[in-house]
Amino acid sequence: MKNIFKNAIEISKGICKSKLKNGDIAVDCTMGNGNDTAFLCSLVGEKGKVYAFDIQEEALINTSKRLEALNFLERTKLICDGHQNIDKYLMGNVKLVIFNLGYLPKGNHEITTTKETTIEAVQKCLGMLEPNAVILIIIYTGHENGKIEKEALESFSSTLNQKEYNVAKISFTNQINNPPELICIEKVCPKKV
Repeated sequence: MKNIFKNAIEISKGICKSKLKNGDIAVDCTMGNGNDTAFLCSLVGEKGKVYAFDIQEEALINTSKRLEALNFLERTKLICDGHQNIDKYLMGNVKLVIFNLGYLPKGNHEITTTKETTIEAVQKCLGMLEPNAVILIIIYTGHENGKIEKEALESFSSTLNQKEYNVAKISFTNQINNPPELICIEKVCPKKV
């Protein structure tokens, strides 16, 4: 039996598996090299759709190659734009959104996500969620922008109405080298009358 609390990425994958099913819509707000995009594609199935965002052409090329090799291209829409512009591409019925913040692995470390665009994207995503849907935000604090984003996201998410959203923060207090942290925002199901 494997450990449940190995790291923030593994925890987020477990949540994805429990939330997504064939036919769902999911969003990868930070495409990177396509790891999360491909994982979400495997969960939404042939009838589902994954929208993936990145501002770097390199990310789209890398992700496209990965998805083509897995036969997942038809269930994705790869978008070369900032995640803060999500509302230009979809309107709602989203079951799960994932942010894997920071910079493109093996890419230019000077190009990172920022608190302004990330908060704007999260705000827009909140309005697109189905009841019981989630936003997963993986935060890396090993670089300066990551620390700034963490503070901004913690501050923002702590103000969300608890009657509308459940918010949890998972951090590893005994791990070294700034392990990633996870903020989970779940849209509360309305109570049946």
